[in-house]
Amino acid sequence: MARNSRIDTRISDSELDDYRYRYYRELQSGSVRVKISDTIFRCPYCPSKDDRDYRCRELLQHASRVARDSGSGDVKEKARHLALMKYLDKYLDTKQSRAPTKGTESSTANDADGHFVFPWVGIIANIPVRWSDGRYVGESGTKIKEDLAAQGFNPWRVQPLWNYRGHSGFAIVEFERDWPGFTNAIAFDKAFEADHRGKRDWKTAKRLGDEMYGWVAREDDYRSNSIIGDHLSKNWDLKTVEQIQADDKRKTTTLVSNLTNAIEVKTMRLKEIESKYAETSISLSNVMSQKDAMHQAFNEEITKIQQQARDHFEKISLEHAKSTMQLEAQKKELEKREKELEKRKAQNESERRKIYNEKKMNMKATIEQKKADENVLRLAEDQRREKEKLHKRIIELERKLDAKQALELEIERMRGALQVMKHMGENGDMDMKIKMDKIQEGLKEKEEELDDLEALNQALVVKERKSNDELQEARKELISVRILVNVVIPLYVWNERLMEQFLCFVV
Repeated sequence: MARNSRIDTRISDSELDDYRYRYYRELQSGSVRVKISDTIFRCPYCPSKDDRDYRCRELLQHASRVARDSGSGDVKEKARHLALMKYLDKYLDTKQSRAPTKGTESSTANDADGHFVFPWVGIIANIPVRWSDGRYVGESGTKIKEDLAAQGFNPWRVQPLWNYRGHSGFAIVEFERDWPGFTNAIAFDKAFEADHRGKRDWKTAKRLGDEMYGWVAREDDYRSNSIIGDHLSKNWDLKTVEQIQADDKRKTTTLVSNLTNAIEVKTMRLKEIESKYAETSISLSNVMSQKDAMHQAFNEEITKIQQQARDHFEKISLEHAKSTMQLEAQKKELEKREKELEKRKAQNESERRKIYNEKKMNMKATIEQKKADENVLRLAEDQRREKEKLHKRIIELERKLDAKQALELEIERMRGALQVMKHMGENGDMDMKIKMDKIQEGLKEKEEELDDLEALNQALVVKERKSNDELQEARKELISVRILVNVVIPLYVWNERLMEQFLCFVV
């Protein structure tokens, strides 16, 4: 039953966001008053408890604590204080957008006479611990850091202190080592002091309760004979604000000096580069001028050479035309004289050519006749040899055929005998079986021999066909030679003579 009531009273995150947005809009519009004066603020949502005045950061811490401690039963109160935190965060960002040196100088004026642990360190005491597994345990540094960051102190790291018994109940809060870090550390110290949970309250309280106490680490903490003093003396230094300012000033002076020297070196280097650039520019200008002059002279020389080449070409062209005309005239004269000589020599040349051609044709006919006779004899001899070979092959084929037929008869006889012996050997006579095996082996050998004869017979048939084809080709060639000897050569000789007679007639 109790569990169901808790589920019924639980409000979703979206509803909480809606309440927070509505209250934040009221704060923005000014309908709810927070600021009393430039330095005094009041919580508009806690009027019945006390009309306590706060500084801006103190009010921010109050709103953060109430929002954190509010249970799920009072969602509106939690949403109001979350909206107040958001409003104050924005207000603080606006108010503290000034240069950090002003806040630092005012804080330094208040604490200039004291020694601080540097880099800036805060101390949190009375952290709730519990006994577990033989030692004390407490909240982690990450959780404490998130809580402090939510209050606007921006710690860099939170480191709980441990001893042989476990969590000591103390933690070291580290801030950034710059002046904004110092501002956050002082705000951290003042906030706990304003909440009556500062260093003096921690020392004078008779009953600490469950509240945590916090303050900025100073000289007495650094030199204390405790776990805090041991940890601080091992890891941090003790300095006054004036010393830190002097160190910063010295570092700034050194940095400025180094930057000044670097600028001077860069300036000298720049001047050297500018000087070299000027020299290079002058040298480049001279080189470009020389290049332009050389280019102009080269163009003029090229133009002159081209003009001379054109003049020389025109002169050669004229001389060539003149020589061509002279050669044409000489050619015509020579052609005329050649025709006259040709007429005079025509008859003698015709007779001489006629005799020469007759002798040449007779010689060709004799040579062709001789070649034809030789070819005829060779072909006749080849035909005779082929006939003899063919006759021998026919005899060989007949002999092979007879052997094949005899072998086939022998195989058939052996197969018949084998069948008879198989029928006779069914009674189990061992001698009969041995004879059958021998006959079967002989039959297998005869069959293999028959296959060899068959293959040889096929090879001989193929070879015979090839020989017949060659014989037919030889006959065709013999016929063509006879035609050449008896028809073509006499016709060629007759045509030559007829052409010579025609030429003689024309001349």
